[in-house]
Amino acid sequence: MPFETKSSSSDTSAGGAARARPDLRVLLVEDSPVISGLITEIINDVPGVRVAERVESEREAIEAIGRLGVDVVILDLQLRKGTGFGVLRAMLNMPKKPIFVVLTNFALKSYRETAFELGARDFLDKSRDYDRLPAILTEIASSQAD
Repeated sequence: MPFETKSSSSDTSAGGAARARPDLRVLLVEDSPVISGLITEIINDVPGVRVAERVESEREAIEAIGRLGVDVVILDLQLRKGTGFGVLRAMLNMPKKPIFVVLTNFALKSYRETAFELGARDFLDKSRDYDRLPAILTEIASSQAD
């Protein structure tokens, strides 16, 4: 489901040859509409970061990553159709993959270890780590702007 978002990108010259760095584009993989809305608000409040699209299943996430070329994926592990682990596994051999930030209600040690083994950059617990998301996205955006 695409989101309409405002982009802070703009031409920096009259001819438009030079452009400001585009926003950090985020794919949100979350099957709860309520949580999705909350996370979307958090992400879109971070300067230079925007939700490009939200999907609800493993299959949709894999397709959207290939189609959109997003920079970051906020990934829930437990989905109604498939899992976040399935998404991470599908990306293992992808040459240019996005940065994965896992945000889950199931913050078990074994899940954390598996997520990191499969390439996640961060692992957040939905019940207590929402407030870390803006700083993580700001750090990623800054590192990509360099």
